[in-house]
Amino acid sequence: MIPIYKSTTEAAKDFPEADVLLNFASFRTAYDVTMEALEIPTIRTIAITAEGIPERFARTMRIKAKQIGKWIIGPATVGGIAPGAFRIANTGGTIENIVNSKLHRPGSVGLVTRSGGLFNELSNVIARNANGIAEGIAIGGDRYPGTDFLDHMLRYEKNPQVKFMVLLGEVGGTLELRVAEAIKEGRITKPVIAWCIGTISKFFGGEVQFGHAGAKAGAEAETADAKMLH
Repeated sequence: MIPIYKSTTEAAKDFPEADVLLNFASFRTAYDVTMEALEIPTIRTIAITAEGIPERFARTMRIKAKQIGKWIIGPATVGGIAPGAFRIANTGGTIENIVNSKLHRPGSVGLVTRSGGLFNELSNVIARNANGIAEGIAIGGDRYPGTDFLDHMLRYEKNPQVKFMVLLGEVGGTLELRVAEAIKEGRITKPVIAWCIGTISKFFGGEVQFGHAGAKAGAEAETADAKMLH
């Protein structure tokens, strides 16, 4: 009942209306699958679930996608959701959680996180305190995501359905600082609620990596406390 193909290229020829690829390949082959898909004209967005893709490959995928105007979500992502329309993989959890979090119809909040689990939790919090999510993306926990917080928040800025944005950052990296600069420069004018998890890291004697590959502060600017000052 479901056709099976030896390559993404063959599948895309038979289904030219499909413009999103859900790349469930392991970290050993996810890079090759993604680079093949980037060459397919009808594929515009690729979501990569695999963790542990070498950072050099992650950077190459990101650069290639940006050069040709395509979008990568991940690696190490659960994906994202456009409530009432489309969701990637298991974003939002069970059907019960989808309904409880009002993800069955669009709201007014643009949500962007690293964590998939906390994405689901925040969806519920937002549903209880606002009218729900207009669109949400979990960019993934790896050090070099294909698209980052700012990429998606600039999209939300142009989306009239999004009235304000929620960002959940974390210790490690400086992607949140790019968002702070964009707000100061006036590129983001809609209200933003942001928080960085991992403030507990300052109580540890040495470097501590949390659950995500990117959740490790190698410099003062990468700590959760420093980023929240911006």
